[in-house]
Amino acid sequence: ADPLAVTTKATKPIAGQKPGTSGLRKKTRTFMEENYLANFVQATFDALRDSGAKVDGGTLVISGDGRYYNKEAIQIIIKIAVANGVGRVWCGTGGLLSTPAVSAVIRSRDGGFKAFGGFILTASHNPGGIDE
Repeated sequence: ADPLAVTTKATKPIAGQKPGTSGLRKKTRTFMEENYLANFVQATFDALRDSGAKVDGGTLVISGDGRYYNKEAIQIIIKIAVANGVGRVWCGTGGLLSTPAVSAVIRSRDGGFKAFGGFILTASHNPGGIDE
C-alpha cells in the first residue's frame, strides 16, 4: 500500500470547537479525542483555500514546545497537510521550536521561500500534561 495515499474519512462537526484569537484552547485529552484535531486542521485548510492562500505546493510551518501529545499531533497535521497538497513542511528538530521562533520562520521571506502559515502547538502559560 502507498504510505502517502490520500484517503477520505467521514466525520461530523464537533460541538464547542470554536477557536478564538489565540487559537483552539482545550485540554490535552480533548485534542486526543477521535477526529478532534483532524477536523480542526482540515477546517483550517478549507478556510485557507477559501481565502486564496497558496496551499497547493506551498510551505507550512509546524512546531511546538514539546508538551504532551505534540509529536502525535504534528504527525496528524503533516498527513492532512500532504493530503491538501502542501509541498513543503518545515518542522523544528523533534517538533521543537519556541512560539517566537515559529512566528519568525512563518514571517521570513529570505531566500525566496514563503510559508503560507503554520500551526504552533503550545500549552502557552498552562501546564502541558495529559490532563491539562
